[in-house]
Amino acid sequence: MTLPNSILKQLNAVLLGKDEPVRLSLCCLLSGGHLLIEDLPGTGKTTLSHALAATLGLEYQRVQFTSDMLPADLIGVSIYRQEHGHFDFQPGPLFSQVLLADEINRASPKTQSALLEAMAEGQVSIDGQTYPLPSPFFVIATQNPVDQAGTYPLPESQLDRFTMRITLGFPPAAAEKRLLKGEALAHQTLSPLLDVAGLTELQQAVASVRASDDLLDYLLALLKASRDMAEVPRPLSPRAGKAILAAAKAWAFLAGRDYVLPEDIKAIFPAVAEHRLSPVVQGGQQAYASLVLGAVDPVLT
Repeated sequence: MTLPNSILKQLNAVLLGKDEPVRLSLCCLLSGGHLLIEDLPGTGKTTLSHALAATLGLEYQRVQFTSDMLPADLIGVSIYRQEHGHFDFQPGPLFSQVLLADEINRASPKTQSALLEAMAEGQVSIDGQTYPLPSPFFVIATQNPVDQAGTYPLPESQLDRFTMRITLGFPPAAAEKRLLKGEALAHQTLSPLLDVAGLTELQQAVASVRASDDLLDYLLALLKASRDMAEVPRPLSPRAGKAILAAAKAWAFLAGRDYVLPEDIKAIFPAVAEHRLSPVVQGGQQAYASLVLGAVDPVLT
């Protein structure tokens, strides 16, 4: 099974001149992960989020995170029904296939942490009851740089739940000119090119992409390098290793292969590893990810 070319074509028609971030975003979702998009306001973060959900044919809700937002505003509340003599749970916007958490770092750490169980286990616990979330369940969060006014840095445990953190940056001049001329598709007019069953099949195909023992040894060498290098603020965990492998399989799948190459790991490594190595973007540069990659030379037979 292969990815329909129309999916990438439609996404690239919405985000002009952003082929690599679009491919990384799709790669993240096909691997079953969650996506964090960090950049300045007005660079297309929310547009990309809407386009991904609409193109994949998934139900979604957009939540604008604010400083006065409470966990119950996201998860839902139990309401006492006097006529029945019991509490009924009223689910919040978290109970959707795609949650667009817009400007997630404008909410307090308490509200941000409400996402932890949902992103890790696909469920939430309220008043001693566990409620499963829809399947598939994706969080696509956007955030402004932490030096922007009114933002709270995401806790490390929250950052680790995101498979990828990407930035969009400014479009090339030619693409921005097309944007000014109104040539970009509006996400409100997009047609769904996939459904839940089709997405599930694609995810299963991604999971079946092969990784050789030599390839796994290369990945293990990268993990070890991150743990041995004094220059790296934080080492990569086993969970990070699983995320790197899953994303590399998705990247290989998008390239039309059923096996992973070192080049696939290199392509996704900055997006998957940098926010785990260092929570703060260093001037837009993937500094520590590049350092770890440069310390390990893959020798595959």
